Amino acid sequence: MSLNPEERRQRRGEFRRMDLADKLSFLFTYFKLPILLGLIALILLGGGIHRWVTHREPVLYAAYINVSVGEALEARLNEDFLTAEGYDPRKTEVYLYRALYLSNDAADSDHEYAYASRMKLLASIDAKQLDLVLMNREGYDILSNSGYLLPLPELLSECGCSELEPMLAENAVIVADNAVEVELSEAERYEAVTEEAANAIDLSGHPLFREAGFPDAVYLGAIANSPRLDAAGQYLKYLNDLAAN
Repeated sequence: MSLNPEERRQRRGEFRRMDLADKLSFLFTYFKLPILLGLIALILLGGGIHRWVTHREPVLYAAYINVSVGEALEARLNEDFLTAEGYDPRKTEVYLYRALYLSNDAADSDHEYAYASRMKLLASIDAKQLDLVLMNREGYDILSNSGYLLPLPELLSECGCSELEPMLAENAVIVADNAVEVELSEAERYEAVTEEAANAIDLSGHPLFREAGFPDAVYLGAIANSPRLDAAGQYLKYLNDLAAN
């Protein structure tokens, strides 16, 4: 119901005579919905502005599998790569999947974590949001056997990575097996047909990794279905140039 001018003046006078607590209570009682809607709008607007300001476009997607990388080395591998290749680190990034763990040991105490990591890894590969993997030997064996890694000689040749070519590592790729038959109890013994592929780089002798003091061999591989092989080649060239200096 609308108020006439006299009633509106009376209401304003009553409002002015209220103390602060009564004024706040009055405003909330009669203007609760507009206030809440305004606050929600401000929160959504602020979140949108924050995402717009802080968003960085991935140049590459990389994963650390069964390896732990310190802050200093991670900065050399990622932020310094972006700067060296002319990207703006404020607007671009190497998107990282950290602390993934893979194991084929069913008795492993971290079996559930290994399963969750495998699912996350497979989902990122299926979505074509994984390009490079830094891994230990066990992770390398699992990804190579499964056929997820790209043979690297051609890519290294294309990007002129002569320093990395002697670091190429070979591993088995399973071409065919009877895993389904074993699972269905139609075969007693697991058998597989494999072929060798040069599908990773053993970075143990690379200056960056030698200085970092990794206790075991560390391998870098490229995912076979990566749509960003040009950027992956840039990354390999960056590591190649560091090895040459």
